[in-house]
Amino acid sequence: MGIKTTEEYVDFFINLNMGKEVSLISFVNNERMVLKGKLQNKINEKEPIKKGIVILEGLIKEIGENGESIVLQKYQKKR
Repeated sequence: MGIKTTEEYVDFFINLNMGKEVSLISFVNNERMVLKGKLQNKINEKEPIKKGIVILEGLIKEIGENGESIVLQKYQKKR
């Protein structure tokens, strides 16, 4: 798994340039579902996947507490 930080997830989402069709929260929830599915497969390296899930769950919590636009602004400033 190449993404290792919250900033990288937000940057990846922004660079996908999906416009208004896909919100950050739906993207993050989908990514978390995909990673949880990968944990069920017989994969040798589960730790990077588990770390990705932890990052995504933190991002979900942050979006819930602060709102999507605030979170996007916060991580765009770090770019």
